[in-house]
Amino acid sequence: MSTLTSQDILDLARRTLSVEAEALSNMATLLGEEFIGAVNRILDCRGKVIITGMGKSGLVGRKIAATLASTGTPSFYLHPGEAFHGDLGMISPEDVILALSHSGETDEVLKIVPFIQSNHNVLISITGNPESTLAKNSDIHLNTGVKEEACILHLAPTSSTTAQLALGDALAIALMKAREFTSMDFARLHPGGSLGRRLLMTVGNVMRKSDLPVVGMDCSATEMIHSMTRGGLGLIIICDGERIEGIVTDGDLRRAMESRQSEFFNIKAIDIATRSPKTINPHAKLIEAEKMMTRHKVNSLLVTDECGRLEGVIQIYDIKL
Repeated sequence: MSTLTSQDILDLARRTLSVEAEALSNMATLLGEEFIGAVNRILDCRGKVIITGMGKSGLVGRKIAATLASTGTPSFYLHPGEAFHGDLGMISPEDVILALSHSGETDEVLKIVPFIQSNHNVLISITGNPESTLAKNSDIHLNTGVKEEACILHLAPTSSTTAQLALGDALAIALMKAREFTSMDFARLHPGGSLGRRLLMTVGNVMRKSDLPVVGMDCSATEMIHSMTRGGLGLIIICDGERIEGIVTDGDLRRAMESRQSEFFNIKAIDIATRSPKTINPHAKLIEAEKMMTRHKVNSLLVTDECGRLEGVIQIYDIKL
């Protein structure tokens, strides 16, 4: 049974965060020409950036590869042990190799260095030891400068892997800026994500277009309530033929019930309608619909064609799915 008190647990957690934060702060002071050189060599690369590393460094390498690939720098992770047993064929001379090893003496990584050199690849390494074998055999070495792991035994990779991860992010962000990578570029690479959906999909892709709650101008209060309930959109659309005359929301109905009370059931839809509802074209992107809703402080837009004919309704909930 653990003898740790609640305060002990919090103290350990805070110490861990403090040690790792100090490691990152110290690493920031070490950045210089080598980092600039690494960014420029990757920018000049006509192939891919191949990340390699063993153990925890390998796990960090997978994340760095994924971040680079998703932000405009083609990249993948290559396990050094598998590389030494045949997967070196994945490396072309145009590729840049980014090798991670805190000690700089990881055997599996060092074993593939001769091939990398004979293949004339640019080798960039991230280690915590500038005097290590890996650092000395690299074209560019990035020093994390981590002197202390957050682990209470000073054994488990903690501060060192946090530093590697942060340095990988720093490379990715610098490369994004240099490539003028935009939110639209990001969306193209993340079509399944929320941002990709909003930037790439159109209003017409998600709008509600069947069983719309359309009523006439003289629709009674009772009919308005029933139509709004059946429609499930919190509004009804008032039309005169193909011409849109306005909308009535559930808020409009509630306010009318409070202000008109005894005469409420004598009113017509057009009496309480918003006569110029906000509309959007079905070909507009979802991000445009979201911005319009935010600007006008509304939750719904009517979707109309070039002639102003009703085609559907889009709501903020459709965009946020």
